[in-house]
Amino acid sequence: MKISIKIKFSLFLAGLLILVVFFLSLLVLKGIKSNQQNQYEQYLAQQAKTANTYYMQRILSEEKSQTFLSEKGEEFAAQLELISGQSLVLYDSQGKQVSKKVKEKESDNIKKTLAYALSNKTAYLVEGDSLYYLAPLITVNEQVGVVQFNYSLSEHQAFYNNIRQLFISIGAVVLFLSFFLGYLFFNPFATGIIKLDKMVDRIREGHYETTVLKRRDEIGKLSQGIHAMGGQIRRNIEGMEAEQNKLRLAVEKLSQLDRQQKQFIGNVTHEFKTPLTSIKAYIDLLEMYPDDEKLLETAIATIKSESGRLYEMVDKVLQLSALEKYDFELKLERLPVKQAVESALNSLKGRIDKFGIRLDTELNEACMEGDKDSLTIVLLNLLDNAIKYNKANGTIFIKTYEAFQQVYIEIADTGIGIPRELADKVFEPFYMVDKNRARENGGAGLGLSLARKHAELLGGNLILLNTGSEGTSFRITFPSIIN
Repeated sequence: MKISIKIKFSLFLAGLLILVVFFLSLLVLKGIKSNQQNQYEQYLAQQAKTANTYYMQRILSEEKSQTFLSEKGEEFAAQLELISGQSLVLYDSQGKQVSKKVKEKESDNIKKTLAYALSNKTAYLVEGDSLYYLAPLITVNEQVGVVQFNYSLSEHQAFYNNIRQLFISIGAVVLFLSFFLGYLFFNPFATGIIKLDKMVDRIREGHYETTVLKRRDEIGKLSQGIHAMGGQIRRNIEGMEAEQNKLRLAVEKLSQLDRQQKQFIGNVTHEFKTPLTSIKAYIDLLEMYPDDEKLLETAIATIKSESGRLYEMVDKVLQLSALEKYDFELKLERLPVKQAVESALNSLKGRIDKFGIRLDTELNEACMEGDKDSLTIVLLNLLDNAIKYNKANGTIFIKTYEAFQQVYIEIADTGIGIPRELADKVFEPFYMVDKNRARENGGAGLGLSLARKHAELLGGNLILLNTGSEGTSFRITFPSIIN
């Protein structure tokens, strides 16, 4: 069973105060009693001396000194009582009472004490509140008797009892006040220690938020240490958890990269295999029919188309690989978005006119900070897709504007569109919605992936706005430059 330190402090303080008050009272009362004893012993010794002096005076004036006590003992005793003011009894050298005063029967203790006093020694006996002081009466050469003073101790006893009662009363008050003041003094220490114990329990349970006690002593300093220790433990644990999260994320990313790498290699192999198969087939046919001019023309056109497609795929694969593996230094500058879009459209004007595509533009002035080449790659890939997958004599809509400190570029077409269920996959490398049409137009499924990576490299984002069978719409967002 755990006993609170407050109870321990209280019990210790109460016990200590009781012992101090008890022993202090005991010593003082013992001193008072000893002082009283010294006083009445000195007083009675002086009375015995006076009795011996008076006896010597009397026997010197009497002719019959040997029979003085037996003949005039009662008279001598009465005169001694007058002189001393004490009741007394006279005994001769044989222990016989010579004073005629009526007295109660002597106790055995008095007889024993009288026998001791008859051997020329002073003795006294205390019975109840009476003290019997027996002193020898001595002449020059011998003891002639014993004088017994009957001294009352009632006044001494009453004084002693009053003092003892006073000590009990005062001791109780002092004990109470001392305990109360001591409790007020020690209670904050006990409370502080209990709070420290609770802090340690909270830290042990995993709650590291602690408070600092407002004390300017060792307990306050200790609470600061516990608070600092709890904070350090919490930071260490948070650091460990953060490292574990980073490690878990790294493992997940490595697993994802491994899966992507396998998928990427599979896609690259598959996409490279198709044009290579076509080229190999025509080479085999040319070896079999070298004189067929029509076959030669068809083979040259096909091989040229497929080799161009292979070149484009290799170029884009290299771009993707470079983006994922290396950190390039971007040449950041102030870019007017309207001019960048117009420049990209001019570079694609020949293809646009070839397919009879109409441009519908709404280009507003806006500026961003970025790398010109990366922005051009984003625009060219999106516009190239809008041309490839558009309908004959279709339309491309382009809009640029600035809002909420963001630059927006929206590119839409009237092409074949993207099914909603495939909207999340179009940004994956080598993914193509219509593979046959993509191959016809030289597509490799890498344009959107490249566009998104370059947009993110510039601190922006590329999202698919609209899906369905009535065209496709993309939005690019970049932080704007405040003029």
